[in-house]
Amino acid sequence: MTWNGDELDFDAYLARVGHMGDTKPDLDTLRALHRAHVASIPFENLEVMLGRPVPLDLAALQDKMVRGRRGGYCYEQNLLFAAALERIGFNVTGLGARVRAGASTTRAVTHMLLKVEVDGEEWHCDVGFGAEGLLEPIPLRDGVEVRQGEWRYRVDGEDGGVLVLRTWRPDGWFDLYAYTLESRLPVDYVVMNHYTSTHRSSSFIRRPVIQQGTPWARRRLVGDQLSVARPDGSVVEQTVPVGELTHLLAREFGIELEADDSAELIRVHYAGA
Repeated sequence: MTWNGDELDFDAYLARVGHMGDTKPDLDTLRALHRAHVASIPFENLEVMLGRPVPLDLAALQDKMVRGRRGGYCYEQNLLFAAALERIGFNVTGLGARVRAGASTTRAVTHMLLKVEVDGEEWHCDVGFGAEGLLEPIPLRDGVEVRQGEWRYRVDGEDGGVLVLRTWRPDGWFDLYAYTLESRLPVDYVVMNHYTSTHRSSSFIRRPVIQQGTPWARRRLVGDQLSVARPDGSVVEQTVPVGELTHLLAREFGIELEADDSAELIRVHYAGA
């Protein structure tokens, strides 16, 4: 199996994301499991901030996100999701994307997403992009537009077989990332992960980034700034005092750190703030 779905503690994964429905390789299951995963497992880079490696083998992913009830970033989240989908019987292909999100230059391919085939149609799945990411799968074809909760998304084609995932903001469509249908294997994400977790140009080595999207709000903690964005364009922001960080992680994102990890996170982050 490409994604090691046979090694997944499937019942523990389903309990972690709170999925109690059918697990058949059909569209209803794909949508329900995608929604449940996004709602239950936040995007976060805290291992990088704590100076630890980010292993991508399935055993480590389960220990962290399923048994440890932590979050993860794109490779961790989508590799775990791919294993679950493969275990159910879906045909899953890994893809790679260049994050745009306001960038003025072309970035490297460092984001992971998935292509999943259901009843002869291809679906764009991604449980690992954070606050502005998809809540559910979206048909993988040029020009498709969907509403998920109060948010709108679309996929548009560009030259060279490039597809762009966009989300609607009050001032218009905003590019999230661009990708092609070139398939990627787990080893490709190991290389991307090394860059993302260690390179001085990576934004994920500089400050904590914790995010989660819901049908009604997009929550982000970047550094010591917590923001909650609504579909009408309103954003509420606040600075998180050092003494409130651990409580906020638990309250807003369901991340409960061990005491030693909490102390180390505060030390490394606020010492450089």
